[in-house]
Amino acid sequence: MAHQITYPRGCTFTDSDWDALSLFWYPVAFSHEVNDQPHATTLLDQRLVIWRTSAGLSIANDICLHRGIPLSMGHVAGDQLVCKYHGFHYSPEGQCTLVPANPGTAIPKKLCLKTYPVKEAYGLIWTSLGGGEPLNLPNCNEWNDPDYQQILPDAVNLNAAAGRQMEGFLDVGHFAWVHTDTFGDRSNPVVPRYEVYKTESGIRAEYLSTVSNFPKAMQHRAPQDFQWLRVFDVFFPFTAKLTVHFPEEGQRLCVLNAASPISARKTRVFCPICRNFDKDMPLEPVYEFNYQVFAEDKEVVEAQYPEDLPLEIAAEAHIGADITSIAYRKGLRELGLGSAYTA
Repeated sequence: MAHQITYPRGCTFTDSDWDALSLFWYPVAFSHEVNDQPHATTLLDQRLVIWRTSAGLSIANDICLHRGIPLSMGHVAGDQLVCKYHGFHYSPEGQCTLVPANPGTAIPKKLCLKTYPVKEAYGLIWTSLGGGEPLNLPNCNEWNDPDYQQILPDAVNLNAAAGRQMEGFLDVGHFAWVHTDTFGDRSNPVVPRYEVYKTESGIRAEYLSTVSNFPKAMQHRAPQDFQWLRVFDVFFPFTAKLTVHFPEEGQRLCVLNAASPISARKTRVFCPICRNFDKDMPLEPVYEFNYQVFAEDKEVVEAQYPEDLPLEIAAEAHIGADITSIAYRKGLRELGLGSAYTA
């Protein structure tokens, strides 16, 4: 008999879209958010609890099987997650190990939490509701390279679909119009022809233009007419790595855009950054610059409608600068997502 999938309560996705998306891995918290207390989060409408023990990290549905209280309200004692309501103890594997009100009673094996696999990478905690191998975890070897500086901005919470946010991150045509206060220039709106390739993990776009990546206050550092190479590597469905090649030989800026779908139209975006230059400079301006860029994008993506990313190519008009967007939408369709896509 086939296993019956139990969808999250109040699920905002179609069953087929949830089935397809649940197979992939997403970040659900920063590593530094999970210390000696349980941490609540939500992925694909599923409420989760994360806790840390001597065995590592555990992730489970955030509900005690006795009376339905969120386990994230409880605490961690030793290696046990303890429910706030009646003190039920759960092991790192999710098995109930103690019922304080009846300590001598045998505990049935079915009194076990639904748990999920977990990985830590790039300062983030990742999981998959489908329990598969982490095939879509992004490759960002620079993060672990001692020559690179690690920068971890706060997450950005959006009232927008993850697909819309991801497409905006990949879009190069909006630089001159949305990011005029940070790095864009309305006198330089032309998008030169560029190429998009399929990769094992998704797609790659290599974009060469004279649009500087320096903040407005530092534009003098960019040589005149320098050709900036931006390489976008997409890891379907909602993660991308941007590598920006700076003017000085070998200088690289790497930006991960990992959009975690809380629900169909709520997204938490994690954005680890690393660079191998200016490592002795203060980091506050870096955070301020990136938060301003995030805010500029947030204003636009939260205003888009239809709110869901249309995967039927003919549903919206496209121009030559949109070849990454078109390839991205086609890739999502190939994952089995519906054309009336809800995330």
